[in-house]
This record gives sequence, structure tokens and C-alpha cells, in this order.
Amino acid sequence: MAIIKKMSVLIVDDNEMTRTLLRSIIQGDSYEVVGEANNGVLGLERALKLRPDIICLDVSMPDKDGLEVLLEIKKDLEYTMVLMVTASRDTETVRQAIKNGASGFILKPFVMGTVLDTLESVSMKLRELIKTK
Repeated sequence: MAIIKKMSVLIVDDNEMTRTLLRSIIQGDSYEVVGEANNGVLGLERALKLRPDIICLDVSMPDKDGLEVLLEIKKDLEYTMVLMVTASRDTETVRQAIKNGASGFILKPFVMGTVLDTLESVSMKLRELIKTK
């Protein structure tokens, strides 16, 4: 039986409680939270340094919003899956995030099962992508 490595995850959100809650949901047998950042600038730096499989990226942050950071991440980390974290259901934000390369969304308030299902979905896409490259 093949051993499947844990997917590495970076959490970028300006709210400490959000990061803590996401970490507690994500960290486990299938995922390893390899880093966190409390703003977009630091998030981009950590993403480029750590090169995680998945990034949970807040849409709204004070210094550099998630949509800007997403564009920059996708330029350099083509195979990293980015999940936008948001409480907003604004269709223009969703459209822009998808256009910028988002792989999906995690909506606030978090529902543990939904967060894990979303992570599993992008993990499967990433594994398929890696197989074909």
C-alpha cells in the first residue's frame, strides 16, 4: 500500500481567532499546517518560502487584500491550490477570485465537515495534476 504524504497548508488571515480555528480543523492525519501569516505581505513571503500544497487565504486584509496576493502566488506557485477564506458571498469577489486562480472557497462561519470536504476536493485535484506532469 502506498503511503500518501500529508498535504502542507499555509493559513493567511489577519484574524488570530480565524487562524486558530482553521488550524484546529485542518491539522491532522491528512494535512499539516506548515505556517501562518497575519497579513498579505507576510503571507506572500511565507508562501514563496514554504511552497505549500494548499493556501487558505483571507479575501479581506488591511495591508494587501487576498485577491492581490492570489495573483502574485499563482505567478510563482502554479501547482499550489489556493482556497479563499471569506464571509462575503459577493458574486464579483467570487468571480475575481476565480479569474485570479482560486481553487475554491471556505466560507465563514466555518463548518468543520465542509472545510475538510473542500480541502479533500482540492487535494485530489492536486494529486491528479502532479500525476500528469
